[in-house]
Amino acid sequence: MAVTTPVCAEDWAAPDFALPGIDGRIWNLGDIRGERGTLVAFICNHCPYVVAIIDRLARDAQVLQDEGFGVVGINANDPLQYPEDSFDNMKVFAGTHGLGFPYLFDESQSVARAYGAVCTPDFFGLDRGDHLRYRGRLDESGRLPAAPDARRELLDAMRMVARTGRGPAHQVASMGCSIKWRDP
Repeated sequence: MAVTTPVCAEDWAAPDFALPGIDGRIWNLGDIRGERGTLVAFICNHCPYVVAIIDRLARDAQVLQDEGFGVVGINANDPLQYPEDSFDNMKVFAGTHGLGFPYLFDESQSVARAYGAVCTPDFFGLDRGDHLRYRGRLDESGRLPAAPDARRELLDAMRMVARTGRGPAHQVASMGCSIKWRDP
């Protein structure tokens, strides 16, 4: 089921985390944080909305990293319900799509809950002080990729955050598959 993210709550500060990455390392927010800001992206391997944007996300994440931003991908989906989102499959997915940022597994789903993540993809664009400044989409892609010349909304927003300390006044919510929560 497709869901959209809530609007950006600019007084919200990102919670820290300690999650395993596909590289065998435990990562926290301080390890990811960039001097110009940080992008926390809740993604997964199987969602058609993620699949539609993953190569663009990899491209724009590399640009952001080159410009001094930290970038991380977090998968919080329950792999018992969706085996394609397992930790081992995360490694394959990252390799296939050339993800140049840490890809972490939130097995307990506590980080996704702390962030209020609702779908994949769900983007949290943070300023230098870890305050939320952007909660929008990558671009106009949906279940299918947008045109090659689509405006790079996330990239533009993060650059604006670094330049002004604020996100865009108008942010279009990201849309994607709901996070696959564990049965209680």
